[in-house]
Amino acid sequence: MPTSSHRHASEVPPILMHAGPILAHYDVVFCDVWGVVHNGMTAFEGACRALETFRTGGGTVILVSNAPVPKKRVSDMLDSRHVPRGAWDDIVSSGDIALSHLEERKFERLYCIGPLDRDQALFSALRARSVGLDDAEAIICTGLNDDRTEAPEDYRANLTRALKKRLPFVCANPDLIVDVGGTLLYCAGAIADLYAQMGGEVYWAGKPYLSAYETAHRKAEGLRNSNVEKSRILVIGDALRTDIKGAENYGCDALFIASGIHRHETVDGIDLSATKLSDLFGPNAPPAIGAMLELAW
Repeated sequence: MPTSSHRHASEVPPILMHAGPILAHYDVVFCDVWGVVHNGMTAFEGACRALETFRTGGGTVILVSNAPVPKKRVSDMLDSRHVPRGAWDDIVSSGDIALSHLEERKFERLYCIGPLDRDQALFSALRARSVGLDDAEAIICTGLNDDRTEAPEDYRANLTRALKKRLPFVCANPDLIVDVGGTLLYCAGAIADLYAQMGGEVYWAGKPYLSAYETAHRKAEGLRNSNVEKSRILVIGDALRTDIKGAENYGCDALFIASGIHRHETVDGIDLSATKLSDLFGPNAPPAIGAMLELAW
């Protein structure tokens, strides 16, 4: 079986109907959540069954999410979307990575961007005080304050003020957009990206950066009580920029799920289009060993 390390970035991944034969070559799966396991509203039953079957056969599943909240909140959200507990072993969340970074930097005063109700689990876990922009030592961002009505450009004025103060920006969700039941909404990463383009310092807490998969790898080895070679890890995700690129950065194989964030670019009606897939996996795309419309055993 060809691996992504031997597959050139310009090659188009083969379209697969079943993941079982591929999963048999791996001990550990790092699986994205939103777009692979659920669509923001309800679980994908086929994907959940595939992960359960993999675990029943001795595999370990670490859910790696760019959700800007601690893993307990991610677990609760999975329960609310009827994702079975048997589909995963542990969770790595961007929220926890961001909180750890803030603790390491010992910030005492933070300017918070993001919906206080939705992301209360992270904001309530902050040891630093929430202050106005003029008094802040850094910015913590979990998303847009109102992602239904706002766009990243609405934050340019405050980002300009932050840049003059050279405030570091901690992005608790590196995703640019998210698919919520068929609607694409901006995420914290879109604001962070704008700040970086303006010349600001950004810490990206999550995929595709190494912090996410390094954390997941440690968890997997702890659960299995053994070393796990990267060649025995498969990354499953729906976003080229975060999941598939993150796998390439970390040196793992990747399986692309097309019905998530890239569905408008890859799906014709209800089928995965080989032509559209070829366009998506152009010369600069990260490699994948296969592509599926939805994860299924």
